[in-house]
Amino acid sequence: MAKKFYITTTLPYVNADPHIGFAMEIIRADTVARYHRLLGEEVIFNTGTDEHGLKVFRKAAQEKKSPQEYCDKHVTKYQGLKNLLNLSVTHFTRTTDQFHIEAAQEFWRRCQKNGDIYKAKYQIKYCVGCELEKTESELANGRCPIHPDKTIEIIDEENYFFRFSKYQKQLLALYEERPDFVIPKFRLGEIKKFIQAGPKDFSISRLKSKMPWGVPVPDDPEQVMYVWFDALINYISALGWPKDLDNFKGFWPGVQIAGKDNLRQQSAMWQAMLISAGLPTSKQIYIEGFINTGGQKMSKSLGNVIDPFELVEKYGTDAVRYYLLREIPAYDDGDFSIQRFEELYNADLANGLGNTVSRVAKLVENSGLEFNGTRLPKKVLRNAQKNALADFRFDLILNNIWVTDLHPIEIHVDQHQPWLIKDKDKLLLVLQEEVDSLREVALKISPFLPETAEKIRKQFAGPKIKSEKPLFPRV
Repeated sequence: MAKKFYITTTLPYVNADPHIGFAMEIIRADTVARYHRLLGEEVIFNTGTDEHGLKVFRKAAQEKKSPQEYCDKHVTKYQGLKNLLNLSVTHFTRTTDQFHIEAAQEFWRRCQKNGDIYKAKYQIKYCVGCELEKTESELANGRCPIHPDKTIEIIDEENYFFRFSKYQKQLLALYEERPDFVIPKFRLGEIKKFIQAGPKDFSISRLKSKMPWGVPVPDDPEQVMYVWFDALINYISALGWPKDLDNFKGFWPGVQIAGKDNLRQQSAMWQAMLISAGLPTSKQIYIEGFINTGGQKMSKSLGNVIDPFELVEKYGTDAVRYYLLREIPAYDDGDFSIQRFEELYNADLANGLGNTVSRVAKLVENSGLEFNGTRLPKKVLRNAQKNALADFRFDLILNNIWVTDLHPIEIHVDQHQPWLIKDKDKLLLVLQEEVDSLREVALKISPFLPETAEKIRKQFAGPKIKSEKPLFPRV
């Protein structure tokens, strides 16, 4: 029986179009999913959209639509990412899906039965952009540093709370027992410090009279679930929990990918919720940084938001995948600029990979010889990339492939000068080595650049090999 593997992204809100930051998150998740499939594993890859909450409710009102109509309209762009970015997504979860709503309500009941949900009056400072409570120390000049264009609001009402404080010891034990639970390590250190300071119970509902757009709280028609409580449950509702327990137990716990602004929710709040509901905690959480432009955070007000649809239309899917996987640091913030994008495109893709493929193909075609189409063993992929991918070091893997696999092919061609070799047996030996090396490169890059890898695989399948148009025309 094949080993099972589950990976999920966060669910972005539908109130804004997909941006390059989420494109990076989902491409990284796709790379991991494809790698595990190449190892013969059965993979579920989940993504979707978060469709409840205050900012979605307000956006719908601005467009004079019902919240559901608004969500149905705007979800299509996120669904379109699958084809745009060539994603191997298997599950797309909308938090308005009936199966998810039912799962969220059952999850609530289990936490409530465990004594972890209670009602209380409270007043907090609230960032609608984050859909999170903010303490004074988290604000800069009275505003959220992640959403400085949004005014901090005061929420003063009676809601349900989750006993987050109850799980301090269990969370710290989790982090201690599993030092790779959060990658990178310094993010694990951050969440440890936060929990050591003493987690505070957090609100998990809103008054329906003020904000009606949410999952109904079981047995209380006056309240709806707080958007974060509801949304996190998609990671297990996507697997069929609580109805399809065989599937759930087969794939859970899974790996989660999220941005650094999701650290608290993913690695602490969600884990406490799972423990409360009597379910296993996540397998691992990879936290990535942000993408900036010109050293500045992307925002619509600054006019520096990068549209992945426009980028792919101009440069192609695999060029965008390559830049985000190779150039943006795996653990820290990275910068995006068209100038650097085109530099890397020309140097690594057009001149590097593309030129090498064209050069070898032309030499092989001119030779008139036939070549064996031997299959490469999985260990070629596994041995080269297992450890680095376990640490989500996409940038290091691609750099190593270009340096240790691709560049030596060019050196081999220059050293052996096959165009001067007259002996057919010797020429076949030299060219077969170059063909096999390119096949190996295709296998290794297939989780990262699947379309390009497939083109190389087909072109060099043999026995007759012909030159084709360049993989990446220069820009």
